[in-house]
Amino acid sequence: MNVSEAIARILKQEGIEWAACFPSNPLIEPLAKEGVRVISFRHERGAGMAADGYSRMNDRQKFGVFLVQNQAGSENAMGAVAQAFADNVPVLVMPGAPSLDHISVRPEFWPARSYERIAKQTESILKADQVAAVMRRAFHALRNGRPGPVVVDIPADVGAAEVSEAALAYKSPTTLHQTPTRGDIQDAVKALLAAKRPVIWSGMGVLLSGASRELTELAELLEVPVYTSMPGKSGMDERHPLALGAGSGATTLAALTWLRDSDLLFGVGTSLTLTGYGQRIPPGKFIIHNTLSQEDINKDQFVDIGLAGDAKLTLQAMVEEVKAQLGPQGRKGKTTAPAEVARIKAQWYEEWMPILTDDTEPINPMRVIHELDRTLDKSRSIVTHDAGSPRDMMVPFYTAGAPHSYIGWGKSTHLGYGIPLMIGAKMAFPDKFCLNFMGDGAFGMSGLDIETSARAGAPITTIVLNNGHMATYPGGFPTARQRFGVTNMTGDYAKIAEGLGAVGIRVTKPSEIAPALRRAQQLNAEGKTVLLDIKTRAEDRRSGRAPRGG
Repeated sequence: MNVSEAIARILKQEGIEWAACFPSNPLIEPLAKEGVRVISFRHERGAGMAADGYSRMNDRQKFGVFLVQNQAGSENAMGAVAQAFADNVPVLVMPGAPSLDHISVRPEFWPARSYERIAKQTESILKADQVAAVMRRAFHALRNGRPGPVVVDIPADVGAAEVSEAALAYKSPTTLHQTPTRGDIQDAVKALLAAKRPVIWSGMGVLLSGASRELTELAELLEVPVYTSMPGKSGMDERHPLALGAGSGATTLAALTWLRDSDLLFGVGTSLTLTGYGQRIPPGKFIIHNTLSQEDINKDQFVDIGLAGDAKLTLQAMVEEVKAQLGPQGRKGKTTAPAEVARIKAQWYEEWMPILTDDTEPINPMRVIHELDRTLDKSRSIVTHDAGSPRDMMVPFYTAGAPHSYIGWGKSTHLGYGIPLMIGAKMAFPDKFCLNFMGDGAFGMSGLDIETSARAGAPITTIVLNNGHMATYPGGFPTARQRFGVTNMTGDYAKIAEGLGAVGIRVTKPSEIAPALRRAQQLNAEGKTVLLDIKTRAEDRRSGRAPRGG
């Protein structure tokens, strides 16, 4: 058995069911022989994005794998690796690499060396007998500590080398669980109980650890409202009376109010990273910070109490401590928080309802989000935004239901991520309706993977807001726009979809949105990929954010 065949056997042993690829890699054929499905995308970045989507949905129980070739393939894949790194997503990246005698020779591209700044861990298999040890370290890193991309590259000559019987012995590493000390838990609960106006900031770690039930129980016991970060959106059902909603650069009025006025912030399952694509924590707050990665504590702001450990185990311990201090009912029914959240939500919706129900043409994209929110079965759907305007319109106004019913991504912000991401989500949950919401600029970056969705039997629905220009930058380049049309673009995206084996549906009137969504769900259930080409206008208003441009 050679190195490539040995790796394929290990991946099969680790429960890998499929791998994304483009266009070539020495593992493709051995994986196929092991019965692992290999799906070719239309570009390297798309393969990586799909692996990302699959990993996000599987809570570190299963992992997305993507394979690219040496040189140009590894270079083109860097954007997908960087996005997964920014969002702390555990994916296994297995690129080809130059032969050993040229691995350090310019202009050869050595993935393990070049990816070091955008991956959790990188390693090359430099000798055939390293296979089991390198793959053990890779899966340990995927399962433990801070989530992130793990890169294992295979030099061309090493991949074909024979592996000894001794080196084939592989044992799968387990997940190790870390919890804060009891004393730190007690201190955190005392601080929460002493606060006058606390708020919980919930991140993606709540989703990855399967801690939504524990988060909700703690919030109810304390009657503390919960804000979710963009990656953490759907960690708490946003229909709950204590849910403030989620935020990117834009957010809900309730979230803005509580983040501003709170005296204590408890961050759980979050890095609390300072990012242009998230809300800021106003100064002067007492901060309790739970994260799996100790290096995130005190990184971007001073933390009064650090709780390093798994979000689920941490929340379980805090629930037990609250009950020990207050009794089994906690503070239920003893605070005004639920009523205040309801009042602010009602005020916010009253302000925005004329925009959300706008009946004029071209269609206001906010109306599209409102129809999505009213039409989709939240228990049977997975939704995501794309970068730019779709993100900041969608995150505050689409109401997430069950865990993983929404994929919030974007500490980095790669246009076009939504289509392959949803293909990966569909591979994880083939019975769910999977939809991405994107602009026409984003479609240009990954639109050809509509064909991948159709060919692979992973039917998704894509909404393209066809407004003819990059709406995020309507006033950013006034001279260039006027003289050279620099932000303008055109396309018949429904027709393009038809040419790629999908069903294209044009929508030009607000009254057509809901029927088109119902038709898309029916077609997806029949195995057909769908693109809704919705003729919209630019909408520059954002909740909790000043208008762009001008």
